[in-house]
Amino acid sequence: MRCWVAGEEAGLSNLKLETRDKPRPEPGHVVIRTEAAALNFSDILMIDGKYQVRPERPFVPGQEVAGVVEAVPEGSKWKPGDRVAAKVYWGGFAEYVLLRDDMVIPLPDSISFAQGAALPVVYTTAMVALHHTARVQSGQTVLVHAAAGGVGLAAVEIAKAAGARVIATASSPGKLQIAVDHGADVTINYRDDDWKDQVKAATDGRGADIIVDPVGGDVALQSLRCIARGGTLLIVGFASGKIAELPSNLLLLKKVSAQGVMWDHNLDADMIAQVTRQMVDLLIAGKINPLSHQDYTLEDLPQALESLGNRASTGKLVLGFNCEGKPDGK
Repeated sequence: MRCWVAGEEAGLSNLKLETRDKPRPEPGHVVIRTEAAALNFSDILMIDGKYQVRPERPFVPGQEVAGVVEAVPEGSKWKPGDRVAAKVYWGGFAEYVLLRDDMVIPLPDSISFAQGAALPVVYTTAMVALHHTARVQSGQTVLVHAAAGGVGLAAVEIAKAAGARVIATASSPGKLQIAVDHGADVTINYRDDDWKDQVKAATDGRGADIIVDPVGGDVALQSLRCIARGGTLLIVGFASGKIAELPSNLLLLKKVSAQGVMWDHNLDADMIAQVTRQMVDLLIAGKINPLSHQDYTLEDLPQALESLGNRASTGKLVLGFNCEGKPDGK
């Protein structure tokens, strides 16, 4: 099989497309033929050696995949031919991938592989953020930053499905329109100097009950100036490249909670199983509709990562695969 390998030296320039033996099924795991693999900002950090997860180098990067079950061990609950998506810690940018049973998500026939590849990380993260961490309620106001990005757009849809009023921020009119198309009620360009005042105006001075922040830096800091008393700031990531230093006096004066959104299949197995069931139900009901751009093939991974790193993309960037008809997956 073909796969991308991050070499001994860190950096995107050291990625190489190589040929390796395809994995074999083992107890508690299945092998899929990859049809799509989604990109995440954390892939760039992992390749650069700057992520909290640091596999031994060289390694195959990639954390979100969708495809068809190819081989299973005896007694597996999955069978060859099943359409699935899954998170992996790494190893996703390959034509065949070994998946843990408990990390596999069944894909309805109505969902494309490109859409399915968007589910395991960003939609699960948004589900954990809004339903498990913040306990979003109908009628609340949810402010979502970077609302045309992967986690942001997922959060817009999930908050809207929960009955919340959604305020979306993004950096351009085109990105704001995408947020509207996926359910946002109010849009604000956070390049405007007064964006936080616009949030307060849109909430009659009260502020947002929940703020989903994948950006960090000054955006996180200014969010505390337009959050409702008793509100929750969800710290999802640092796409800006800057970690905010949040002033504790603002947390105290407004009784605000700043909560990190982190989940792990080993530590949070029951919770992840619950939010996965909720997510699949929303998917089948048509209340979430992943925006995936399958403009790249396996060979195009370096260009796709560059586009993601430059924040030039919307929704999820997905690599399309086509390894059918290749003997032994080679």
